[in-house]
Amino acid sequence: MENDVLEYIAYLHNVKHTSQNTEMSYKRDLLKVCHFLEEKGICDVAQVTAEHLNDYIALLKKQSLAAATISRNIASIKAFFQFLSAKGNITKDVSALLKAPKIEKKIPEILTMDEVVALLDQANGDSAKEIRDKAMLELLYATGIRVTELISLKVSDVNLQMSFILCKDAHKERIIPFGSQARMALTRYLDHTRAQMLEDQDSDVLFVNCSGKPMSRQGFWKLIKFYAQKAGITADITPHTLRHSFAAHLVENGADLRSVQEMLGHSDISTTQIYANMNHNRIREVYAKTHPRG
Repeated sequence: MENDVLEYIAYLHNVKHTSQNTEMSYKRDLLKVCHFLEEKGICDVAQVTAEHLNDYIALLKKQSLAAATISRNIASIKAFFQFLSAKGNITKDVSALLKAPKIEKKIPEILTMDEVVALLDQANGDSAKEIRDKAMLELLYATGIRVTELISLKVSDVNLQMSFILCKDAHKERIIPFGSQARMALTRYLDHTRAQMLEDQDSDVLFVNCSGKPMSRQGFWKLIKFYAQKAGITADITPHTLRHSFAAHLVENGADLRSVQEMLGHSDISTTQIYANMNHNRIREVYAKTHPRG
């Protein structure tokens, strides 16, 4: 069965052009299912029944895993068996009736506008590292892109004259504008800093680490933690916190959801809706605290 899983992962990579993180997630989930089934003496996908899969999901629940984790596992199993069915490896999709547990949507952690300003003001020195850090932080908050998208940007993806970036993922491209603060920080970095930090002068990578190589997710994660602590922010923030803050602040200041959805790259507007709900909750809190008959 492991060969079937590896064939499916190759299909995701070569045909669906999924990200490495997605492929690793599917592979991890599906290999665990394989090992569970093999312990039951089932070594061929054609032998798998709906009862076997339900037993596996019951085991995950018994392990007290989060609903989101169980849902992800079910999604992986369903996608895998749909692939097997389409290929003709199985005559019936035994995963069809698997149901994911209901997931309670958590309100994302966001920073106040004052906290964002405090964070962005920390990288205010003249060293090459601080100039680069300032450009990265300003651009991340200005555009709301994911950290993977930030560190994957090329110089050719940035249009300083028109103040926008071209952000690319496996399936589509989107154009995202940025403001004057991000433009000034980027201009300073590109004009005075990037070339002296770069190891390979022919590289088109926008942001590099102190060794002159492309910035990593872990490197940027440490960077934002450092500046958050320096700013006195007690919340346990991540690079994604700035993405959430970008979206929440746009909605709070009147941006329409469709525009925010497009900038964030959400395929479904229901994902973006959470920021509107956050704004409604904030308005209710203000009303309750300030209205004389609240």
